[in-house]
Amino acid sequence: MSDDAKPGVALQRLPLLILGFAGLVVGVGAGLARLGVTVPAAAASAAALHGPLMIGAFLGTVIALERAVALGRPWAYAGPLLAGAGGVVAILGAPGAGAWLLLAGSVALTAASVAIFVRQRALFTATLAAGAACWCAGNALWAAGAAAHEVVAWWLAFPVLTIAGERLELSRFLPPSPAARRVFVAIVSVMAVALAGGATAGWSAATLGAALVALALWLGKQDIARRTVRGAGLTRYIAVCLLSGYAWLAVGGAVVVAAGSLAPGTRAYDVAVHALALGFVFAMIFGHAPVIFPAVLRVKMRYTPAFYAPLALLHLSLAVRVAGDVADRLDWLRAGALGNAAAIALFIATALTAVWRGGRGGTAAP
Repeated sequence: MSDDAKPGVALQRLPLLILGFAGLVVGVGAGLARLGVTVPAAAASAAALHGPLMIGAFLGTVIALERAVALGRPWAYAGPLLAGAGGVVAILGAPGAGAWLLLAGSVALTAASVAIFVRQRALFTATLAAGAACWCAGNALWAAGAAAHEVVAWWLAFPVLTIAGERLELSRFLPPSPAARRVFVAIVSVMAVALAGGATAGWSAATLGAALVALALWLGKQDIARRTVRGAGLTRYIAVCLLSGYAWLAVGGAVVVAAGSLAPGTRAYDVAVHALALGFVFAMIFGHAPVIFPAVLRVKMRYTPAFYAPLALLHLSLAVRVAGDVADRLDWLRAGALGNAAAIALFIATALTAVWRGGRGGTAAP
């Protein structure tokens, strides 16, 4: 057994994961506070940090930890450590210092991603490195004084490209044709042009939105999930998560195209950002967690159909939130946001129960 595979070594990663989940918990509370929901003081005081905590302190820490495990080099763990610490420092009242720590964490993640690309030169590793670089660029702009809404496109490109790269990695079971791979490169290239152009208004925002729609269509057609959804157990559950997430990716992109901007404070902004960050990204998290968490922490998770409950609640509550934006109903918007938070909490509870059941001798369903 390698050192990396030993349970004791794997459990040493748990504190890093806890740092990331601290960002998630406070970030969710901060989002509710922005809608006037009464939350604990720590979350209320972090209302302005909702985006950085959710994307940077949570997603950044978790993705950097996964990348460090994949690389297998001690220095790579600086990524999740710095990102997680940045979130905690920001929560404790020093957002400026937190921003620089998040930037340092993203630099470490980018370095780890490039090292993986050098080790395995492939389209999917290049895409993962591009996603990390987007997070790094967004963090650099934010640390230098840019407002969160000015860099949100860079931040969102980070999980979008990370997920696309991970799905490309699994496409070896159903390899895209050379033509399809060229289309994928073209889509990512268009995204890069839009991000370089600002991606918050005018041609760059519309271009980014169109690229996101194109990526959703590409993933929906090329992903093996369109076949495995006819399977059973965990395999089918993951496919449902993926395909439903792709639908929200298309919605988010289409809204950006229709609105022609990512202007903060608008209903289109709220719909687009949460369609992407909740409908797409969290559906992917729900789908991949039963595979990734056991690999990172060396624990067993016993799959049950109960995993569908938080997924259904996520999509239903997000639909309510979108309806609230469309109808300009703050009560619907709050109800949807509370449902989003409940879906995340229910998923965590379901995952912990699956780990407990797995530790009692259960195994993941095929």
